[in-house]
Amino acid sequence: MHRVTQVAARMMAPTRWGFVSAGKICNDFKVALDTLPKEEHQVVAVAARSLESAQKFAKTHDIPRAYGSYAELAAQEDIDVVYIGNIHSQHAPVTTMMLQAGKPVLCEKPMGVDSREARQMIGLAKEKNLFFMEAVWSRFFPAYKKIRDIIDSGAVGEVKVLMACFGFKVGDVPRLRESSQAGASLLDLGTWGSGDLLQFTTMVFGGEEPQDITTSGHLSDGADDQTVTVVLKYSGNRMATLLCCLSANMANEAYIYGTKASLKIPNFWCPTEVIAPDGTHEFPLPPPEKPLNFFNSTGMRFEAMEVRRCLQEGLTESPLMTHAMSLQIAGILDQARKVVGVVYNQDKE
Repeated sequence: MHRVTQVAARMMAPTRWGFVSAGKICNDFKVALDTLPKEEHQVVAVAARSLESAQKFAKTHDIPRAYGSYAELAAQEDIDVVYIGNIHSQHAPVTTMMLQAGKPVLCEKPMGVDSREARQMIGLAKEKNLFFMEAVWSRFFPAYKKIRDIIDSGAVGEVKVLMACFGFKVGDVPRLRESSQAGASLLDLGTWGSGDLLQFTTMVFGGEEPQDITTSGHLSDGADDQTVTVVLKYSGNRMATLLCCLSANMANEAYIYGTKASLKIPNFWCPTEVIAPDGTHEFPLPPPEKPLNFFNSTGMRFEAMEVRRCLQEGLTESPLMTHAMSLQIAGILDQARKVVGVVYNQDKE
């Protein structure tokens, strides 16, 4: 087939997804995909640790094929990209399996439990010349573009201070309290689930490396960093203060203070509004056709749209969420965990 014809066919054909896991986040991603045109996105297969779970998920979401192992999914030739949605302590081995099988990957955050795992996966993706992205869904929300545009326009002046908090009283969820599962708030609330505190900060400060990182936290049971504060100091005495908590319900808002004005972003990890000097800018989400497990999850549609665009254009990473951005966030988390004293089994390897 002529190259031009091949490109045209790729642009017109649907992006065929394979799902790793049949859990809650995969449910929400499938519901989000269902808000997009079927001629653009199709889920053709799902794999779980048990065939029964995969079959149940496939029946619920009208997915043609179900597998009881991830290896079976990796062997399928009609999959354009794999979504990794299993527990994050297993992201690295399963992502490695898919990349080795020649599959582009969208991996839920955090892509690994530390920067070592992240570097290994990124290195393999580059070696294989395959698309690979950490699923930091927030980066693709229209509200985030608005925030960047407002900052770039100079409307708030020079950004001097960022303050953000995220916390829910999660109760006794075992995997959030077990080092073997790489639980605790720094990972589960900082980069997975609903938080994205650090990615929000690095976005606002344009990917600049902080000059200093100060971390303070409450440590119990050796792995349960229930409450953690991270203060990032940037050049020019600019500061970001982040508070993350597993034991109390918090406001879950972000504030950006500049020399001219400020921005308020409610639900900053999945925002549908930005409160700016010139008024409130709203970005409503489409309603889900099936129940969701997490807040505003239909907003995952935006990262799916970006994956499709990148695949169509032959990109191996997204300019909105580059490999370097993922490594920066993983590196800051490594430093913060070390100070608080959280050690995962993967850190001992």
